[in-house]
Amino acid sequence: MWWGLDYTMRQQTTLFIIATAFGVFMAFNIGGNDVANSFGTSVGAGTLTIPQALGIAAIFEVSGAVLAGGEVTDTIRSGIVDLDGLSVEPNQFIYVMLSALFAAAFWLLFATKKVCQCRPPMRLLAAWWVAPSCWVSR
Repeated sequence: MWWGLDYTMRQQTTLFIIATAFGVFMAFNIGGNDVANSFGTSVGAGTLTIPQALGIAAIFEVSGAVLAGGEVTDTIRSGIVDLDGLSVEPNQFIYVMLSALFAAAFWLLFATKKVCQCRPPMRLLAAWWVAPSCWVSR
């Protein structure tokens, strides 16, 4: 995590740490909800042991986040959320994105605890409900 502070030029350290914590919380919930789907068939059939399945899942989850995470963020920043249409400063946009990340992670935790399958669009819907309410409350 500390190497990431160089990207922020040692500014907004608190926000960076909060974003990292929310990201880890989201990753934990994605793992709890989605990885079980792929484990079930391979471990149940005896093709892989649980440690092997965990190792494979960890490699591919991290690879996906590292390789595609920046493009997803760019798509949200420029393709979904039109910052030119809003009078939003960059720091305000950080709060909106953090609230969306936390809302999606919390919704995923809730859905997993209630034994519901929660696909990515459902996570985004949960995030879209929370982020505007945070914006209005400011």
